[in-house]
Amino acid sequence: MSRKQKPAAAASQATSPLAILDTPVTLTGLEKCLLNEYQRGFPLCASPFARIAEQQGVTEDEVIGTLESLQQRGLISRVGPVFAPQRAGASTLAALAVPAEDLTQVAEYISNFEAVNHNYEREHHYNLWFVVTAPDQAQVQRVLGRIEAETGLQVLDLPLERSFYIDLGFPLWC
Repeated sequence: MSRKQKPAAAASQATSPLAILDTPVTLTGLEKCLLNEYQRGFPLCASPFARIAEQQGVTEDEVIGTLESLQQRGLISRVGPVFAPQRAGASTLAALAVPAEDLTQVAEYISNFEAVNHNYEREHHYNLWFVVTAPDQAQVQRVLGRIEAETGLQVLDLPLERSFYIDLGFPLWC
C-alpha cells in the first residue's frame, strides 16, 4: 500500500480544525494521536514506527508519512529522543541580541545548523535563544564561533551549571 492510500481505520478518523500561529490547521485523528500519545512512551525497539502502527491499526508507512507531513507543514521539528544534558555529548543554551529587522534571517541561519535543535524569540535584550548539542564541547564551541563570525553578533553562552527537570510533555487534547 502506498503512503497516499489510507487504510479504512485511518480514513474514518474525523478531522478537526486547530489554529497555530493564527493559521487554521486541520488534523486527522492519527495526527492528533501521534502528537499527543507519543510525547512519552515512544516504543524503544528495533521498529518503533511498526509498533506504533500496530497499536493504532494503521500501516508503518502511514505512521512515517504522517510524521513527515507534520514536519513538512512545520507542526513538528523532529521526532527523536531527548537526553539528559551532558550525558550523551555536550550542549549549551545560547542567546543573541539581534536587531529586530534581522531576527527572522538570523533565526533561519541558526536553524540550519544540525547542532541546533531549536531556537525561539524572547522579549529581552537577548531576543534569540537556542540550544546547541554536539558530540563534545569543542564542537559546541566551533558552532558558537561560526555563528558569531557569520552574524557579527556576540553569543551569550550559558552552559548548564545546575539541572532542573521540566516535563515538557503535556496533553494536547483531552
